[in-house]
Amino acid sequence: MEQSKKGFIPVMLTPFKDNGAIDYSALTRLTEMYLRAGAAGVFANCLSSEMFELSGEERLAIIKHVVETVDGAVPVVATGTFGGPVEKQADFIKRVYDTGTSAVIAITSLLADANEPDIALNDRVFDLFDQTENIPLGFYECPVPYKRLLSAEQLHHFAATGRVIYHKDTCLKIDVVKQKLEASKINSAFGLYDAYMVHAVESLKAGSAGLSCIQGNFFPELIVWLCNHYADASRQHEVAMVQEFLTENMDVMHNVYPVIAKYYLTKRGLKISTTTRRDVGYFSPAIRNKIEDLYSSYTMLQSEIGID
Repeated sequence: MEQSKKGFIPVMLTPFKDNGAIDYSALTRLTEMYLRAGAAGVFANCLSSEMFELSGEERLAIIKHVVETVDGAVPVVATGTFGGPVEKQADFIKRVYDTGTSAVIAITSLLADANEPDIALNDRVFDLFDQTENIPLGFYECPVPYKRLLSAEQLHHFAATGRVIYHKDTCLKIDVVKQKLEASKINSAFGLYDAYMVHAVESLKAGSAGLSCIQGNFFPELIVWLCNHYADASRQHEVAMVQEFLTENMDVMHNVYPVIAKYYLTKRGLKISTTTRRDVGYFSPAIRNKIEDLYSSYTMLQSEIGID
């Protein structure tokens, strides 16, 4: 991923029709929205995409559609590991890469079971490297089926191979993020993208390559703005306002996600159904009211910091 400046990598939603089929027209509109907002890349086929509710062929079709829609404007990364023997995971990585992605992402919790030691994961990662030729890879500390965090030491060894260019971090601890950033300096092409917006500004200032968060499925232009202005001495008051807004609204955006993100996007004028394949709970009137309040609050923030 391009390291000359900080970037926002959206974790893409998958639009579905009311009958549950993939809505490719809406997927085109969604991808174009990310690009208009200034995204530095896109992460297709991730947890926000409901990747575990998609078939293998659907995953590949979605990734290919996104790659074609982006048409080289920014890099596309996509998940390529879904459990099973390393040989099986390596084969799907190759199929994902053949769609035109810039890198393929491995899910840390699908490379080792929760009761297995780090050495088991390490061995499988290096086996995966051997079986995927020179395909650029990345890691995602996905919370499903369970969250498995990489240590700074592990990341150092993986980055040192030159094969790993992307890491979506979900450790939620800024001190650990800083350790990982220091450990991965060995690879200049490597980028750590933080998912936790409570310490977004601090993470960017510490050296993260950018942000990759669900908040970008509500207001992508705000995350882009933060990546562009986090270190601007003349805008620190506004930067603090944005950080406070993201922190205060953290819980709101996790309720019955991704239904609420799709609903929020309809308020922005995007033609997208709120249908999901994953059972995330009841989109209650109370939750809807909170999203309405979020929309109003963001509209005010937009005006205050000068986002169109």
